[in-house]
Amino acid sequence: MAISNPGGLLNSVPAPNQQTLSTNYLDFTGGNNDWSQQYLPDLMEQEAEVFGPRTISGFLSQVGAEEPMSADQVIWSEQGRLHISYTGQVTHASNGAGLGSAGATTGATEITITKEIDGAAVTSSGTVVDHAIRQSDTVIVANSAGVTKALVVEVLGNVIAVAPYGTATIAASSTADDTTILVYGSEYAKGKSYTNAAGTAASEQHTANEPVFKSFSNKPIIIKDYYNVSGSDTARIGWVEVASEMGAGGYLWYLKAEADTRARFTDYLEMAMLEGELNAADGSSTNVDLAFSMYGADGNQTGTEGLFAAIESRGNVTTGVTGVNAATDLAEFDAILAEFDSQGAIEENMMFVNRATSLAMDDMLASMNSYGAGGTSYGVFQNSEEMALNLGFAGFRRGSYDFYKSDFRYLNDKATRGGINAAAGANAIRGVIVPAGTSTVYDQMLGKNLKRPFLHVRYRASQTDDRRMKTWVTGSVGAATSALDAMEIHMLSERCLVTQGANNFMLMK
Repeated sequence: MAISNPGGLLNSVPAPNQQTLSTNYLDFTGGNNDWSQQYLPDLMEQEAEVFGPRTISGFLSQVGAEEPMSADQVIWSEQGRLHISYTGQVTHASNGAGLGSAGATTGATEITITKEIDGAAVTSSGTVVDHAIRQSDTVIVANSAGVTKALVVEVLGNVIAVAPYGTATIAASSTADDTTILVYGSEYAKGKSYTNAAGTAASEQHTANEPVFKSFSNKPIIIKDYYNVSGSDTARIGWVEVASEMGAGGYLWYLKAEADTRARFTDYLEMAMLEGELNAADGSSTNVDLAFSMYGADGNQTGTEGLFAAIESRGNVTTGVTGVNAATDLAEFDAILAEFDSQGAIEENMMFVNRATSLAMDDMLASMNSYGAGGTSYGVFQNSEEMALNLGFAGFRRGSYDFYKSDFRYLNDKATRGGINAAAGANAIRGVIVPAGTSTVYDQMLGKNLKRPFLHVRYRASQTDDRRMKTWVTGSVGAATSALDAMEIHMLSERCLVTQGANNFMLMK
């Protein structure tokens, strides 16, 4: 079945400027509404609210918090993994061509360490290397050829030589990242010290491992808007009673226009935190004017990292198992659980999804009932045939994880992401999974560990200026501040979103 909208709504998009249009006032000058007709039409004074609640804000208030900041940048650190695990490639050394003593035996097993388990590249310059595997560590080496346990007998840069337990060698692998290496302990000979093979330089000696953390940053953006109306128009009385989501009402049209501008700006504050992108000037732009307008004359970064960008760069993205709206299959959630197990294993998560995904989840959960395919069962727990059925689910538990589902209006509304998703195809965003609770991070600005929600908004503020949501009025209407025969209402905010522990988030596409 297809749903069409043949005529559309002429008032669905705000006018770009103040002007009298046939779409924003009642026309009694011609046609059926001609004043020359015998009887005056019956005028319904109250404006009809045909779009329901038009605002989309509220997502961040449910899952995050807001805190002031006084700098141009917010920097935070997140702990690294505790255990030592890498990916690499297994090779066999030829006689005399390997790592010192290990290379003296033809076919000795060597492993080139290439990446951390999370994908960051391991670099090596001579004997200086940024991996943490040391001589005498015991490791598990796994690839398509099998799983083998071995002793690390020598380390040189990002290449290690291992002696397998119970077998002569480990089968060579074909690609650079097809082997996983996990350190599970160590084994030392009697009286042996923490040194590398005999005759190696001091820089190659066995060294202590240091904790690793990752530092992230974001910068606030300034969001502005304004509304103005002439002094004469503030005294004009309309025939239609207007109202808005912000509580403004009456027969003065400018009250509604100002309230709508404010409501739209409030939505922008949230949309910018969801959709924000960071851009770096790399000098490759062929349009100098565009480059300067985007990046500034100093070439610094502009923009801000929003939630979607943070998850795509540092978090997890699921495209489903069987295609679009694959939430109809528990296999997708099993894959999500497996990924969460490999990350922070936070057991309570909130899902904000579009309508199609929400209904697909309801159908999936309903199908778990053995009577779901043949109809609803009656007579159990006073579930009579006269009772209205609730075919929606607010949440469910799978394994040790709890998921709480909520509709995300921003992903449904045709004037916001709902319209974008309709044209985006496979790149459409179905929803986002956000961990509940707080995380402990080190705040470099305050110099101490703090517990904060995984998502929180930082806004600029000081003792003299709070830029969380600034509003001020200028002009000669009301309290006169200038000779301008108009009222101008200005709105400004300077803020950014801090997405801590993005590895625990999931973007559903």
